[in-house]
Amino acid sequence: MYAKYYKRFIDFILSLTGALVCSPLILVLSFLGALFMGGNPFFTQERPGYRERIFKLVKFRTMDNRRDDEGNLLPDDVRLNKYGRFLRATSLDELPELFNILKGDMALIGPRPLLVRYLPRYNDEQKHRHDVRPGLTGYAQAHGRNSLTWEDKFAMDVWYTKHVSFKTDIGIVVDTIKTVLKKEGISSESSATMEEFMGTPEGVMSTWQPPY
Repeated sequence: MYAKYYKRFIDFILSLTGALVCSPLILVLSFLGALFMGGNPFFTQERPGYRERIFKLVKFRTMDNRRDDEGNLLPDDVRLNKYGRFLRATSLDELPELFNILKGDMALIGPRPLLVRYLPRYNDEQKHRHDVRPGLTGYAQAHGRNSLTWEDKFAMDVWYTKHVSFKTDIGIVVDTIKTVLKKEGISSESSATMEEFMGTPEGVMSTWQPPY
């Protein structure tokens, strides 16, 4: 009942309220982003959403466009400057996604929208993460973020699609706030962001245990 009739309405009202309340902050971050990133403060990219439909995600840029002598972008950990690290640590880079939620591309709570090129790399179970709208935050973001393995992250995503409820969403919001305040899981163990998902090797499984 909640997922079918009320979740989208709540998402619209809260994202509209959030966009209005945060509009001064969004303007300030837009100015600072243009200053510290040397140009356009926004990052846009096509992502797969509900039922793998492609939409254009918008967020604040956290990496600049520095390149080597041959014109190739430098590694992520080099282009992720101090301002970008601040945005990621506080999750302020996600603020423009409120407008994706208003449009209906996303929800407040749901699996994070990943790269389009990952679509053919999911196994049959992992594909179910697209059974709901992607979220501004989700169960995986509230319980490990980029410190998780891809297999654990996807297991959490799929679990959420089967247990969508108002109580679960409230719990994820509370846990997300705790994670952001503690600045946990911003990076993986071997990358400034998260290693690219190349597919789950045969025989590799998630070790995560569902809460119920």
